Amino acid sequence: MTDQIPPAPPQPLKPAEEKQWAMVSHLSILVNLFSGFLGPAIPFVIYLIYRDRSRYVAYQSLQSLVFQLIWWVGGWTIAGVAWAITSIVWLCIPLACIFSIIPFAALGYGVYAGIQTNQGQDFKYWLVGDWVRSTLTG
Repeated sequence: MTDQIPPAPPQPLKPAEEKQWAMVSHLSILVNLFSGFLGPAIPFVIYLIYRDRSRYVAYQSLQSLVFQLIWWVGGWTIAGVAWAITSIVWLCIPLACIFSIIPFAALGYGVYAGIQTNQGQDFKYWLVGDWVRSTLTG
């Protein structure tokens, strides 16, 4: 019989690495400017790779993923529906303009989150952070 050595547990990330990967997770929202929708893939991959090595990176990346799905993808969907309705009812133009601002506000908030996490802050998105934290802690 051969004795198999169990794999070594993953090494925890250093604080500088944690800040770096958390920042990358949040700033991945900028990828949406070029691809339209691939930004959420980056925090998802970061979450899968580092979830066992850093609770901070796991929390920040999962939070960024959920935030982008809701406010970037969902925001553009709502804006598109609002503009489609506007083609029928012209009085909805102001409402469609307001909905079109949502994704760009999300972009600014994501950049702000990236800056905060790079400075070592435990950033929490409004309406998203508590839900993600409760999901991770069970």
